[in-house]
Amino acid sequence: MRIANLVLVTAVVLAIGTASAQALEARRRTEVPGEPPTIWAFAGDFCAIKDWHPLVADCKESQEGDVTFRTLALKDGGTIKEKLTEKDDFSYSYEIVESPWPVKNYKAKFWVEPDDEPERTAVYWEAEFDANGASDDEATKKVFDFLVPGMKGVKKVALEKTPGGDDHD
Repeated sequence: MRIANLVLVTAVVLAIGTASAQALEARRRTEVPGEPPTIWAFAGDFCAIKDWHPLVADCKESQEGDVTFRTLALKDGGTIKEKLTEKDDFSYSYEIVESPWPVKNYKAKFWVEPDDEPERTAVYWEAEFDANGASDDEATKKVFDFLVPGMKGVKKVALEKTPGGDDHD
């Protein structure tokens, strides 16, 4: 009986370890003109996404106890509710609570930091998630279909807000 229990526990531990090791990832990085405080000033508020993401029609921030949420109204009619999990001077992390996307366990981080070139900022957006009701490829494509235009939107606004901003891509 002890060996059977040990085998069962080992199988469960391996299954859990394998499941978390198979999380999907989507990562984007772009460089934009301007210093990190300048970029964060327009992009860093949790609901500022409505001002730079071309697929977001509106954003409403709400508090539930000590927890901050944002609800994104997408231009295609969808709605995404996200929970702020961490925030510091130049980054925030969040989780998707409700979404029409074929994902679950979605955790993401958005942040800026100085680039290796003067007067330029590196902007990062990374997400980790599991597919839910779709293939890994379909789930990953859906996330990239949101991150890519978002990063282009940050760059566009940075170019508009930075005197002498120039696109070198």
